[in-house]
Amino acid sequence: MTDHYREERLPRYTSYPTAPNFTGVVSAAIHADWLSSIEKTATASLYLHVPFCRSMCWYCGCHTTVAQRDAPIADYLTVLRREIELVSNKLANPLAVRHVHFGGGTPTIVTPEEFTDLIGLLREQFLIAADAEIAVEIDPRRLTCAMTAALGRAGVNRASLGVQSFDPTVQKAINRVQSVEQTATATAGLRSAGVRGVNFDLIYGLPHQTVQSCVETVEQCVALRPDRFAVFGYAHIPTFKKHQRKIDEAALPDAAARLDQAAAIAQALVAAGYERIGLDHFALPDDSLVQAQAAGLLHRNFQGYTTDSSDVLIGLGASAISRLPQGYVQNEVVLGRHAERVLRGELPTSKGYGLTADDRLRADLIERLMCDFEVDLAQVCARHQTRPEALMGTAPRLQALVADGIVHLDGNVVRIASNSHILVRTVASAFDAYLTSSGGAYSRAV
Repeated sequence: MTDHYREERLPRYTSYPTAPNFTGVVSAAIHADWLSSIEKTATASLYLHVPFCRSMCWYCGCHTTVAQRDAPIADYLTVLRREIELVSNKLANPLAVRHVHFGGGTPTIVTPEEFTDLIGLLREQFLIAADAEIAVEIDPRRLTCAMTAALGRAGVNRASLGVQSFDPTVQKAINRVQSVEQTATATAGLRSAGVRGVNFDLIYGLPHQTVQSCVETVEQCVALRPDRFAVFGYAHIPTFKKHQRKIDEAALPDAAARLDQAAAIAQALVAAGYERIGLDHFALPDDSLVQAQAAGLLHRNFQGYTTDSSDVLIGLGASAISRLPQGYVQNEVVLGRHAERVLRGELPTSKGYGLTADDRLRADLIERLMCDFEVDLAQVCARHQTRPEALMGTAPRLQALVADGIVHLDGNVVRIASNSHILVRTVASAFDAYLTSSGGAYSRAV
C-alpha cells in the first residue's frame, strides 16, 4: 500500500458534496420553499441533535458543549420543540417517517419525562411508522435506570453506546474513564427494557493506543455481544476543536500504527463472528445491515452505514444537517443564534448547498463505492442520463490509483483491490469535483 495515501486528509463521504462546500446562498426562505415542495409520497428520516455533555471527551469532533446545570438543556428543548413545529408547518403534507436518530452530545442527558414528551411531539407532527427504527446515542456512564425505562416505553429500539477503548491509560489520556462493568450494566438494562438493537462505537489512533489494547477492548466488547460495531479512526484537528489540544500529540500513533490497529480490530471482530460492513461497520450475520449489503441496498448518511433509503432527511437542532431533494441545509451551529432565530419564528438556516445534476451523479457513484467497494459506471450514468466516458475524463486521480494497484478497471466497473478496501475514501475522492488540496478540515484516510 502506497504510504502517502494513508497520510492524506479526506472526507468521510457521509454526504456529497461535503459540508465545507456549503454556503450562505441557501437561506431560510429557500429552505422553507424546499420543505414545502416535498412530495406527499416521500419517505423521511429525522435526526435530532442534543449538543450537551456533562464532561468533554478530548477526542470529540462533535458540536457539543459541557452543561453542569439542567437549565440550559431545558431551554434548548423548548427551542427544539418549537423548531419541530416550525418545520412541520412548512410541509405541505405530514411526512411518513421510518427512521429517527437522536445524536449528540449525549441525548440521554435530558430527563426521562423530557424525552418522552419529545417523542410524543414527533409522533404528533409526523407519521412515524409503527415499526420505525428509533435510535439513540448513549454515554453508558450517565445512563440511569429511569432513563433506560423511558427509552423502552418511548419505542426506542436501537442504542449506540460509546466505548472507544477500555485501556485505562488511553481513557485517562482522552478524559473518558469508563469501565467494562458500566458498559455491561447499560447493555443489559437496555435489552431488558426492550431496546433490542445495541451498537458499540470504537476508536483507533488514540493516544497511547496499541494493537494489543485494541484487541483486548474488542475481546471485552464481544463478550457482551452487541449487534453492531462502528470503528472510527481518531481525527486529530485541534485547529477546529480546541479541546483536542489537551491530547499529547507525541502519544498519537503514526499512520502505520493506525493501519495496524484498524486491521487488528477488524480481524478480531470477524473472528468473533461479525460481518464487515463497508469501511468501518461490523454486524452479526442476521443483522439488517448484512442483508442490505448482500442485496446491494446498503446506504450511507451522516450517521454512517445504514439501511435507511428515505427520500428526505430532516435535521433538527443546532448544527443539524438536512438532506432534501433539492440539496443540503445546515442549521445555525451556535446555540444562542439557533435559539434566537427559532424563537422569532424563523427556520434556523445557516448555510446549505443546492445540488446540480453532476452532483447527484457523483453522490450516487461515491455512495456505491463507499458501500460496495466497486461501482459500475455505466449503470450509475444510465440512471442520470449521461455517459461514463465523460465522467472518466474528469477523474485523472483514478489512473494513479490504477497504476498503484489500489483500483482495478474492468470495462466500466471500478473495483477496489481486496487488500486496499481501507482506502475506499481515497478512491471515492477521485470522483470528488470539489476536493481541495489542503484537506485541513478532514481526517486521515487511515
